[in-house]
Amino acid sequence: MLDLYFWTTPNGYKITILLEELGWPYNVIPVNIGKGEQFKPDFLKISPNNRIPALVDHDGPDGKPIAIFESGAMLIYLGEKAGWRLMPQDMRRRYDVLQWLMFQMASVGPMLGQAHHFRRYAPEQIQYAVDRYTNEAHRIYGVIDKHISEVPYLAGEYSIADMATYPWLRGPIIGRASTWRISPI
Repeated sequence: MLDLYFWTTPNGYKITILLEELGWPYNVIPVNIGKGEQFKPDFLKISPNNRIPALVDHDGPDGKPIAIFESGAMLIYLGEKAGWRLMPQDMRRRYDVLQWLMFQMASVGPMLGQAHHFRRYAPEQIQYAVDRYTNEAHRIYGVIDKHISEVPYLAGEYSIADMATYPWLRGPIIGRASTWRISPI
């Protein structure tokens, strides 16, 4: 059985998308980050970076429970555990998936997260931060728009890279329906 420590954020949804695609049973354990539950000692044993999501697989690779934090690591782990479904075993195709997954982890999530924070939640408006992260969000949307206009999915075929990226881009679609372009911020 899998325990998913979850809250309703783009990073949380990445894992639920994969688990639903796989059709695997899992328990959702809410971690209310608005109330600071991610700082509780029991949760920090699973996710030392005090971030959701986190995963405990009670039937780990050696038959013993394994705890995994960081959503990208969870996607790779579950993709491998599923017999390479949605995470190709072929080296060239796998690295197509991994590079787009890393793009999401290093660019899409952090930059869009900062843009949203400084535009909507910062206690004071810092125009430099708003402009910097908004401009970077637009650049990232452009990278994805250009690429997805040439292929049906980020790595050519539906994969964990799409599952990781989609929750950050969901929203009202603008322009071509075949792209993931959404209203910036």
